[in-house]
Amino acid sequence: MTFLTILPLRLRTPGDLGAAAPWFPVVGALVGALAGALLVAAEPLVGAQVAATLAVAVLVAVTGALHADGLADCADGLGARGGREPRLAVMRDPAVGVFGTLALLGWALLMVGSLARLGEDEALRVLVSAAVIARWIVLLHVVTAPPARRDGLGAGFAVTPAALAVATPAPVAAALLLNPPLHGLAALLAGVVVAALVSLWARRTLGGRTGDTLGAAVALGEVAVCLTLLAAAGG
Repeated sequence: MTFLTILPLRLRTPGDLGAAAPWFPVVGALVGALAGALLVAAEPLVGAQVAATLAVAVLVAVTGALHADGLADCADGLGARGGREPRLAVMRDPAVGVFGTLALLGWALLMVGSLARLGEDEALRVLVSAAVIARWIVLLHVVTAPPARRDGLGAGFAVTPAALAVATPAPVAAALLLNPPLHGLAALLAGVVVAALVSLWARRTLGGRTGDTLGAAVALGEVAVCLTLLAAAGG
């Protein structure tokens, strides 16, 4: 909770982040529920478009823009010329470049556009599903990509196959219980595809995962699940 959100909780004895990995999807359910609750409350007052915008703003705010920052840095790294080291250097630069700005804009537009097309109750279920699955995706990414550096979050966050197995029932339950079964399976498949593509790109371009690729995996997972469930519902 303290890592994935800005909620003011204090840990008496901070533990290993990898040991908390099975809880990531559970925290995702809370984040999605907060955003979805605001959407449901706001839509009758301000309309679907504004309510969806507010919900996406909550997703960013309650996580401290952790995942949005990772997406922007990865996009800037993708646009950098040169090999592995120049890309990693660009990703460590705190400034957001043109590619990062465009990536954030595209992510926000796709999230708002997909949620605004859904009814408020359906949008709530989709938001919770997307937030849960996206935080499972990051665990898949960690398991399938080695660290790109010896330091940093990418190296310090290790997920064992056992932790991944314990974490998996939560996204499966969210996908299948909150959505029609076939739609839920499609959302899970979309999540697996995102995890595979992010890991493939990270391995080939950067030499492995970094803290930024972890954040990008979550952000891309959220939008992929929302778009998949929108398409499955008939758009």
